[in-house]
Amino acid sequence: MARKSLISPATLSLFFLVVLLSSPAIHAGHDYRDALRKSIMFFEGQRSGKLPPDQRLKWRRDSALRDGSSAGVDLSGGYYDAGDNIKFGFPMAFTTTMLSWSIIDFGRTMGPELKNAVKAVRWGTDYLLKATAIPGVVFVQVGDPYSDHNCWERPEDMDTLRTVYKIDRAHPGSDVAGETAAALAAASIVFRKRDPAYSRRLLDRATRVFAFANRYRGAYSSSLYHAVCPFYCDFNGYQDELLWGAAWLHKASRKRVYREFIVKNEVVLRAGDTINEFGWDNKHAGINVLISKEVLMGKAEYFESFKQNADGFICSVLPGISHPQVQYSRGGLLVKTGGSNMQHVTSLSFLLLAYSNYLSHARKVVPCGELTASPSLLRQVAKCQVDYILGDNPLGMSYMVGYGQRFPRRIHHRGSSVPSVSAHPARIGCKEGSRYFLSPNPNPNLLVGAVVGGPNVTDAFPDSRPYFVQSEPTTYINAPLVGLLGYFSTHSSWR
Repeated sequence: MARKSLISPATLSLFFLVVLLSSPAIHAGHDYRDALRKSIMFFEGQRSGKLPPDQRLKWRRDSALRDGSSAGVDLSGGYYDAGDNIKFGFPMAFTTTMLSWSIIDFGRTMGPELKNAVKAVRWGTDYLLKATAIPGVVFVQVGDPYSDHNCWERPEDMDTLRTVYKIDRAHPGSDVAGETAAALAAASIVFRKRDPAYSRRLLDRATRVFAFANRYRGAYSSSLYHAVCPFYCDFNGYQDELLWGAAWLHKASRKRVYREFIVKNEVVLRAGDTINEFGWDNKHAGINVLISKEVLMGKAEYFESFKQNADGFICSVLPGISHPQVQYSRGGLLVKTGGSNMQHVTSLSFLLLAYSNYLSHARKVVPCGELTASPSLLRQVAKCQVDYILGDNPLGMSYMVGYGQRFPRRIHHRGSSVPSVSAHPARIGCKEGSRYFLSPNPNPNLLVGAVVGGPNVTDAFPDSRPYFVQSEPTTYINAPLVGLLGYFSTHSSWR
């Protein structure tokens, strides 16, 4: 049998050398600690509800304090997902899961920013606990998206419909419920030693929500099509969220029932499908990487097939041998089809980095046909993506607001683009805000740490609000980035 060749760091370096030579602005290094601080601060700009005394983005004020009142419940709090004023439960739960995973794997490298990352998780879980307080019900959205998207107004002024949407036994949503269970279970690990009582509450709730998701199966976009589509439609099906929820409950509780569920349902729930996808809608690559850690630690041979899937994912995204669905721009940016490309960049890079650490501890490499990929290679690919975001790209632009000398100034974000309450105390109505949306001027309020959807495959970027695919930030872009920046703030070398 022919000996497999190793993809050496020199091979990858050659690829990126070509990329970097085509870029006019190359930085000698980045302040990953500063970027980490700002990436976490962004979540404070997305807060809904009554803001705490230690709120650092001072241009924000309390908003949506009566959310849930039309349904007789308190649904204040939580996060606005992006540049609008809707609270979408599906991406909010995924954001919370990824913030938690960032802390679980990389919290020890976050230094003084760890406490702020934990606060960001708790802001999400406090809301998810409210949304799951009634057994057999999960409140999955607050706000009519059509009413909201018809207006351009800051959250402090909004008078759009705050309709409450829920799933229940008659109107199932295993996808959003499964993700919510995953978020609560992952967060229970974060708080296990910091606040044991709160951790137990999160895990108990995760157990109950998962049981509901599994017993009453169905996609929430079938039950609530006109409310959630095309905004956060579940295009991928609910099966992956059931496995994802079970994987996190197994990690958090160590109960055999979840291990058995995973093994029994691996094929039925299609664990091996679309292995190079990971995000708020598709959990396949994340499931395989998360579960593979136990295999690599020598603790779970019965999960070996998940490791094989994880290896396949790694090979499918590496430069030079990637799957056709994964491209790299001339400037070196990972690109996948669909909107808001940076969500793919940060989530897939997070998995590369997490898996590289698991491989390192096990002293393993990834077989990719006639080649093998080392843990250091995976880290290099992830780091190059982070560096691209921070300014190592053909435009010499940081795609994180407030980081570096040049960054997006006209992001697609209502609160950032409309004058703040302190600058303009009088109410700014639904259509009055349109002039700020159309203005060529920079946004008056800096949404520090926000990472926008970013450039396309040609590395071009229009710094313009109407181009929302490129200029809108989201919570699920930043959540995986928190873990990446935490790691590189301590391990900035390529090896």
